[in-house]
This record gives sequence, structure tokens and C-alpha cells, in this order.
Amino acid sequence: MQNNFINIQEEFQNTKVKEILDSLEDELVGLESVKNRIREISALLLIDKARENFGLANTLPSLHMSFTGSPGTGKTSVGEKMADILYRLDYVRQGHLVTVTRDDLVGQYIGHTAPKTKNVLKEAMGGMLFIDEAYYLYKQDNERDYGAEAIEILLQVMENQRDELVVVFAGYKDKMDEFYRSNPGLASRVANHIDFPDYTVGELSEIAKRLLVGDQYEFEADAEMLFQQYLQTRMHKPLFANGRSVRNALDRAKMRQASRLFEVENAALTKKDLVTIKATDLQGSAFTEETAFG
Repeated sequence: MQNNFINIQEEFQNTKVKEILDSLEDELVGLESVKNRIREISALLLIDKARENFGLANTLPSLHMSFTGSPGTGKTSVGEKMADILYRLDYVRQGHLVTVTRDDLVGQYIGHTAPKTKNVLKEAMGGMLFIDEAYYLYKQDNERDYGAEAIEILLQVMENQRDELVVVFAGYKDKMDEFYRSNPGLASRVANHIDFPDYTVGELSEIAKRLLVGDQYEFEADAEMLFQQYLQTRMHKPLFANGRSVRNALDRAKMRQASRLFEVENAALTKKDLVTIKATDLQGSAFTEETAFG
């Protein structure tokens, strides 16, 4: 017998999607616009399930996505959460994420691309396919490039098997915009465009604190101030990768801390010694404003 009403919040709890959204909030600093868009997609699918319960028209939405932004802004992490949400809401049957680049899809000679692309699609089927630096798929200036063949196969699957696979194209925004302009058929099949903004200095500092706490380290007060100065300099330098650069800087600081402690003769190290990152651990031997301590 069909129910006359449905408690949408109860359904929300039963799907465990709230747990995923809460973990997204807890684990990722900032990215409010991204989190809001994920909540909107979750709400759409949840209401779609409610409509189905009442026998209402239930048109399967296209959820192929575009994630644009700089490296280290959480695109892959959000992709993993999104795949789990789609699984919890019965949009896909497995909910795994397969991450690939051009080299995994495009061959180097005739007859090589199709089997490579189809093997990747077979692996990703039932979940989400995340194509990083997707703009490298097709090189217009190379007549012998086989990326167009991979794109054509992707288009067929995206259109005909969208209830079995969600495809995410990811990369720098300007390059992705050009990629879509060059491939209008592809652009028309990507309904959800989500931009991942660069982190602010405050957000990067919070990411650093969380990483240190997770690894059971802490900044000395002057080290924390110096690290913020580093961030203000480093984020304007080439090859800055947001959260990834923060982690790399902390890893270097841990190595310098280990070296500092190791070189102290006859030292009886305390727990405090082992967990504390000092300003000297950040500076190293090459700290200047220009080098931003390596």
C-alpha cells in the first residue's frame, strides 16, 4: 500500500547521506559554494526518490560534472564523497571512484585508443569516472592525435548509460572552458559545472593546523606566525598547489625537525620535543622571502 505522506528528513537520515555531507563539512576547509552545490544535488536525488514513492514522473537527471579549479583545492576528495552520495541514493550501483588522465584513455597508434578507453569505462561502470586534466584528451594541433576517438566513446556512454556511470571532467578553469568550446557535443552533456576557488591564507592556515593535529604535531607560537608569512609569499609563486603545497611544506618542516633533534648530543627527548615544530624547522638553511623556505 502506498503511503499518503513521506518524512523527507527521516528518509535523509536513512540513506546515510547526512553523514557524508557532515564529513564533507568537517574534513574540507572552506569551499562553501562547492558544499552547497553538493547539498543541492543530494536534495534533488532525494526528492526524486520521494516522487517515485508517490508514482510521480521520475526523470533520471544527468549528473555528469565539471570540476574546475587549481591543483590542491579538493576536487578529487569531493569526487569521492559525491560517488558515495550517488550510491547511497541509488543513482549508481557501486559508488566507487576511478581516477584517470589522458594516458589511461588515449592510445599512441591506430586501434589502441578504443580498447584502452573501454577498459577504463568497464572498470568505472557502476560508479564515477574522474578524468583529471581533461583538456589534454584532445590536441587540436596534432592531426595524428587519437583523443577525439576517446571522447566519442565517452559521449556514447554518457548519453546511453548515464544511469550506470557519472563522468567528471576536471582541470584548470580557463583550459576547461576552451576544451568545452572545442567539444560542443561534450559540453551539452555536462550539466553540473562546479568551480573550486583557491584557498585564502586563513583557510590554508586552518588546513595546516588540521594536518598537524592529525599527525600529532603542533606549531610553536612563532612558528605559526612564520608559516602564515610563508603562505602569503608562496601562494603568489609559480606551481603553488593550495592544500598540496601546505602538506609539502609541513613534510619538509618535519624533516628539519627530525634532523634538529637527531643532532642534539646526549639529549633526553620529551614528548613535547617530538611534537613541536619550531620556527627554525620552517626556515631551514635557505629561508628568505624569495625562496619561501624551499
